[in-house]
Amino acid sequence: MDFLKIKEFLHHVELFRDLTEEEIATTSGQVTIQHFETGAFLFKINEPRKVIFFIVSGKIELFKATPQGKEKFITSFRKYDFLGEGSLLDSYPHSTSARALEVSTALCLGIDFFSSHGAIAVKVMSNISRVISRRLRYAVHLNSDDSAQYESGRTRTEHDLLGDREVPYEYYYGIQTLRALENFNISGVRLNSYPELVKSLAIVKMAAAKANYDLGLLPKEMAEAIIRTCHEIIDSRFLNHFVVDMMQGGAGTSTNMNANEVIANRALELMGYKKGDYKHCHPNSHVNLSQSTNDVYPTAIQLALYRSNEKLVKVLKKLIESFRKKAAEFALIIKMGRTQLQDAVPTTLGQTFGAFATTLEEEIMRLNENANLFLEINIGGTAIGTGLNANPQYSGKVVSYLRQITGLDIVLAPDLVEATQDTGQYVIYSSAVKRLAIKLSKICNDLRLLSSGPRAGLNEINLPPMQPGSTIMPGKVNPVIPEVVNQIAFKVIGNDLTVSFAAEAGQLELNVMEPVIVQSLLESIEMLKNGMDSLRYRCIDGITANVEHCRKMVENSIGLVTALNPYIGYENSSLIAKEALETGASVYDLVLKKKLMSKEELERVLDPRNMIRTEK
Repeated sequence: MDFLKIKEFLHHVELFRDLTEEEIATTSGQVTIQHFETGAFLFKINEPRKVIFFIVSGKIELFKATPQGKEKFITSFRKYDFLGEGSLLDSYPHSTSARALEVSTALCLGIDFFSSHGAIAVKVMSNISRVISRRLRYAVHLNSDDSAQYESGRTRTEHDLLGDREVPYEYYYGIQTLRALENFNISGVRLNSYPELVKSLAIVKMAAAKANYDLGLLPKEMAEAIIRTCHEIIDSRFLNHFVVDMMQGGAGTSTNMNANEVIANRALELMGYKKGDYKHCHPNSHVNLSQSTNDVYPTAIQLALYRSNEKLVKVLKKLIESFRKKAAEFALIIKMGRTQLQDAVPTTLGQTFGAFATTLEEEIMRLNENANLFLEINIGGTAIGTGLNANPQYSGKVVSYLRQITGLDIVLAPDLVEATQDTGQYVIYSSAVKRLAIKLSKICNDLRLLSSGPRAGLNEINLPPMQPGSTIMPGKVNPVIPEVVNQIAFKVIGNDLTVSFAAEAGQLELNVMEPVIVQSLLESIEMLKNGMDSLRYRCIDGITANVEHCRKMVENSIGLVTALNPYIGYENSSLIAKEALETGASVYDLVLKKKLMSKEELERVLDPRNMIRTEK
C-alpha cells in the first residue's frame, strides 16, 4: 500500500474529518502497515493502549470475557473503521480484546505522533469527542424511555404521504419510523432487542440489492453502498437505530420501513450525501425495490427464527450434557422410585438424571425438523404473492443470493400466493418450543421435590444455594433457579397460545398478525436460552446427592418388597408389606428377621448395578 493509497484511505476515516491535505499527508507518512492472520490479536484486555488501528481490509471482532469465563461478542469492524482511539484520552489499559475473524490488514498510528503534531491532535480529539458523545447518547437511548428519542438541536425535514416532520439529524431512521415510534408505544420491546431479526432484515435487503443490480435496476454506486451498509448491520453496527416496537399494526410495515430508512441514510453517507437526501437513494424506490413488506418481513422473520433455533439447540445440548454427567456421577446411588407420589420400586439416582437427559434429547430433532420449514420463503411475491412490480427473474436471483449469503438451503415456495398468507410454519415450530418448555418445567418440578426439606421433605439431592430464601425464616434457602424455569415455561405456553390465535386471525391474502407471532416466538426462544443456561451452571452442575439418606429411604420403604418378590414369593411379600405398615418396621429388617433372605443376598439384590439392568 503506497503513500498515495494511504492518503486516499485516511480521507475516508471519520477520525480525520476536517484535516487539511497537508495534515493528511503528514499523518500518512507516520503510519505503518500490519497484517493479521485469522485468529490473531490486535490487542488483548489489560494490555497498554499505545496504537490506533485503522482497518484496511478483513474483519475484526471486539469482545470481552464474562464472569463465567466465556467470550462476549461486542461488535465487529471492517474497512475504514478504527480501534484504540481511547488511548488519546487516558492511559488506562484496554478493557476489551480485538481479534481478526479473517485475514486482515490495518494501518497503525502510535499515539506519540499526536504529542508532536498539536494542530492535528486538536482536530482528532474533537472528532473523538463527537464519536464518544454519539455512542453515549445511543447507550442512553437504549436504556431510557421514549422521551429520549427526541433530542433538541439539529434536525432534518422529511416528507411522506401525511406531510412534513422534523427528524433528529443524528438518527439514521426517518419520518416513517418516527411516526411508528409515536403510534406504537406499546411493549417497550424494540426491534433491536432481537439483533438476529435486524441482521436478517439486512441480509434480505442485501440479497435484493444484488439481484436488482444484476437486473440493471440499481446503479453500481448505489448498490454497493446499500450492500456495504447491510454488511455493517450484519456486523452489529447501527442496531441502536432499529427502534420500532415489536408490537405494531400494519403487518410489519413499520419494521420494514425502519430498515429501509436506516439503510438508505447510511448508504447516502457512504456516497457522500446528507441524510434525508433521498433523490440519491430512496428508502422505498431503491432500498425496497422489487419488494413489499409482505415478502420481506416474513422472509426475515423466518431467517431469524432459523438462526435463533440453532442457538437454542446449542444451549439445549449443553444442558443435556450436564444431565448426562450427573447421571454418570450418580450411577451407583440407589434411591426410591415413585409413582403418583407414592413409593414404587427402587431405582438409581443416575437413572433419574439419565431420563432427564434422554427426554430433552428428543427435542433436538423436533426443533430442527420444524425449523427447517422456515427455509421455504415467499420472497419476490411482493404484496400478495403475484409478484407485482418485480422482474420475473427477481425471485430466482434473490433466493440464490440468500443461499450464498447465509449458507442455508433456502428455497422458493411453489405457490407464492399461498405462502404469503400462510403462517402454519410458525404454529408447528411454536408447538415444538412449547413441548421443550413443558419438559423443562416437569424436570424442574422433580428437582424441587427431590430437594425438598431438608428435614421434612424428600431431601435426596441438594441444589446449590443461590440466595437466602426468606425475609422472616432464618436459614431457609429456596430452589429459585428451577422456580424461574417453571415460570419461563408458563410464559412460553402462553406465547404458544398467542401464536395459535394470531395464525387463525389471518384474512384473505395476508395475515396482519405476524408481528405478535414473531415477538412471541423470539421472546420464548430468548427466555428458554437464558433459562437453560442458568439451570445448567447455577443448578445442575452443582447438584450433590444425599447417598445414605437415599439408601435408608429404600430400606424403609414398603415399595422395596416389590423388588424382593421374585426372591421370597408373593405371599411372603404380602405378609412383610402388611407387617411393615402396621408396625412401622422396615422391609429390610423384617426380611432379615424372618430369615427369608441372608444379608448377603439382600445386599446383592439392592446393589445399584442391579437397578440399572437393561436386558428384558
